[in-house]
Amino acid sequence: MRHYLWLLCLVILSCSKNPEEFVPLLEGYWEIESVTMPTGDKKEYKFSDTVDYIHLDQDSLKGYRKKLKPGINDTYFTSDDAEKLILKIENDSLNLYYSTPYDNWKETVLDASSETLKVINKNKIVYLYKRYNPIQLDVEE
Repeated sequence: MRHYLWLLCLVILSCSKNPEEFVPLLEGYWEIESVTMPTGDKKEYKFSDTVDYIHLDQDSLKGYRKKLKPGINDTYFTSDDAEKLILKIENDSLNLYYSTPYDNWKETVLDASSETLKVINKNKIVYLYKRYNPIQLDVEE
């Protein structure tokens, strides 16, 4: 029985993710896929007219997030507004600290891969994003 307990502990520990591994995965374009409320209610997004662009300086762990409206063939429309972003690894978690002239807030990365990003905010709302694939149209010349 003890052997099984040790094996279970080993499996659990080996499955836990190092938050430092999430950092290089954050940069890029992200489209909201779903939002899960603390009650368990979930809202699926079939289409969103905006995407989030995250830019990071990997050395300083600082950057910004912008809301963009995608066009066609890798074009985007945006304002000059951007949310300052600072990444911090705290208590074995990767935290994203955002600031604007109007507000400051924190989100914690629950999971990140090359294709998905999952974060939770202080209100226990979980946001699931998928990597955005731009709309490409073949244009004959």
